[in-house]
Amino acid sequence: MKSAKVPEKMAYRLEEVSRIAKIDPEVIDAWEEELYFIQAGLTGSGDKIFRKKDLDIILRLKDLLEKGGMTLAGAKRKIEEEFGIKSSTPIHPDRLKKVLVRVRDQLHEIVSSLDKKSEKS
Repeated sequence: MKSAKVPEKMAYRLEEVSRIAKIDPEVIDAWEEELYFIQAGLTGSGDKIFRKKDLDIILRLKDLLEKGGMTLAGAKRKIEEEFGIKSSTPIHPDRLKKVLVRVRDQLHEIVSSLDKKSEKS
């Protein structure tokens, strides 16, 4: 499964994951958005970091897509099975928090826009 020697660490920056897996960071970001079981954290400076398990999943996902000829949906099911991940798992709290923060920001923009319109009237 692993073609390159992976350094044993607790966390890997997005750039490291990209280099180790030989995948563009944009692809990793897209997979993170699409697949609930890939969970990046953030450093204090806002850089994405991944756990060892996330790196293992990313490497396996790449293998299934490239060598296994699977679709993303098929690879997702295979990873859930291999890594013992339940597909009925609710949304991860960090991902839910991100969504709620975006919704809150959009609501603030709407309120601000409505306030500006009412001042003009």
